[in-house]
Amino acid sequence: MNQNPLQKYFRQPVIHIALPSGGQFYPSGSLDLPPTGEVPIYPMTAVDEIKARTPDALFNGSALADIIASCVPSIKNTWNLPVIDLNALLAAIRLASYGYDMEIGTTCPKCSFGEVIAIDLRSVLTTIGKGDYDTAFVHGDLSFYFKPISYQQLNDINRASFEDQKLIEMANGDNNLSEEDRMGYLGQAYRHITDLTFRSISSTVSAIKTEDALVTDDDQIFEFLTNCPKSLYQAVKDHTISLREASDLKPISVTCNGCGHQYEQEFTLDISNFFETAS
Repeated sequence: MNQNPLQKYFRQPVIHIALPSGGQFYPSGSLDLPPTGEVPIYPMTAVDEIKARTPDALFNGSALADIIASCVPSIKNTWNLPVIDLNALLAAIRLASYGYDMEIGTTCPKCSFGEVIAIDLRSVLTTIGKGDYDTAFVHGDLSFYFKPISYQQLNDINRASFEDQKLIEMANGDNNLSEEDRMGYLGQAYRHITDLTFRSISSTVSAIKTEDALVTDDDQIFEFLTNCPKSLYQAVKDHTISLREASDLKPISVTCNGCGHQYEQEFTLDISNFFETAS
């Protein structure tokens, strides 16, 4: 096949970033990390934007998976990427596609003055870190080792949680249901939410070391967490949350133009509202 003479006009990488994970936690063949340790980030194409505006693709997670595959070709299997890289990749793709300023709405909690502020995504990228996954969490005779969940696991959890919430809304809002059926639906949903919570925590535990064994089986780890003392489960859960928060987006400091009050504004980078301020 002849080379396309227009190839030199194809998009080029805009920035290169170091992944918060440092390339760890990717299964073999899922990441082609350059010798520099930084992956090139390409701007989105028109096809990428169409995918990002397709409701079904947004719901099942394929839109985001396809966009990352398009804009970060070093990642060979998007579904396997550890979620600690997700915020950095979203910020980098947004920056490469529309520039470093991203506008968000904010309302002062003191005087209720509303305004639009610009966030510098270059600064955002510098604040996204990685929890200490190399050090074991020790509790008594047990040593816990952790790993971040994959984008596939996060997507599965989010979809299941959404379906449970819809079931709860349906059960509470359907006046034609008998009280027995309503309680049955609610019980089913709440049991599934409880199971989902334990699954999400256990999926971050890669191994538990005892005095005479190293347990790596996922089902055995899940069984342990559902049968251990509440205080131990809570300690594991708290440690998992602290690891996850290291790669969360940090709040933005805002000075209100209405009253001068300083406050912190939370924000997220979500593919569903990725383009609201893009021109």
